[in-house]
Amino acid sequence: MKNILIIGGGAMGSAFTIPCLENRNRVTITEPYSKKFIKDLSSKNKFHSSLEMKLPKKLKFKRFSKNLLKENFDLIVIALSLSGIDFIGKELKNSSINAPILILTKGLKYDKKNKKILTISDQLKKLYNLRNIFVLKGPCLAKELARKNQTSVIIANKNINSAKSIGKYISTKYYSIEYSKDVVGIEVSSAIKNIYAMIIGAGQSLNSASNLFQKSMSEMKYILKYFKGKEETISGLAGVGDLYVSAAGGRNSKMGSYLGKGFTFKSAKKKFMWNETVEGEQLAKEIAPFFFKKIDKKRIPLMMNLLSAILKNKKLKIK
Repeated sequence: MKNILIIGGGAMGSAFTIPCLENRNRVTITEPYSKKFIKDLSSKNKFHSSLEMKLPKKLKFKRFSKNLLKENFDLIVIALSLSGIDFIGKELKNSSINAPILILTKGLKYDKKNKKILTISDQLKKLYNLRNIFVLKGPCLAKELARKNQTSVIIANKNINSAKSIGKYISTKYYSIEYSKDVVGIEVSSAIKNIYAMIIGAGQSLNSASNLFQKSMSEMKYILKYFKGKEETISGLAGVGDLYVSAAGGRNSKMGSYLGKGFTFKSAKKKFMWNETVEGEQLAKEIAPFFFKKIDKKRIPLMMNLLSAILKNKKLKIK
């Protein structure tokens, strides 16, 4: 039995409590920002509005505080959105934690000072001097995980044995885990798939979408190679697996369908998705300065067109 703290009370963080509790761990969840999720998690019946279900009674909710981070946890799980990583990095640095950190968040950070792209694990290591970091990625829809549908994910760390020790106390019959040393490849592919899911979603027929899927995979391979990830990672759970799930049923694909119908990003967001987070938007704004200046535009035309559509609020043009 391990003592686990999950930081982030959104759909994924809350769904992740299910396999953790099933392994007889003591699980505490906290939410630093959202009043809605704080209300959900602190209620007697623990009905989660995004998951549309009650969470287990054994799950403990505690208000986020500096003192909470000083408690004796065996594992700290980060399930915040990309915009919350700097906040939690500062908080964890100041708390001087020793427990391993498992990152569920998908995304990349543009380091303006050094003009380079950082993965989330690098962001926490280099900017906040945190260590013992693991990343968990893969094709996982929160609602399906919460309902114990069969799910496969991958944990990445340079030390496979350490990664397996984390996996032992969160895996179940329905939540299986693979392992990889390719931390960069896993993080980059799982991040950029949010943008390519929008592109595939813009296809207005199965024929069009399948063509865009193939072209997206080709561009993802190039980007992964650019950042020195392993090419085979694209063929695994964090690459094609995650892209398929996101393109088939995620919010990024949903936004892409509106872009494909001729809406600009802002008009589609305001009219159809005003209360939903589109992860691809956050990532696009973060990486665009680097991609526009450093990466060969001819090799990734779909990516460049999507970045322009979001940043300049233009209609998406893809071929």
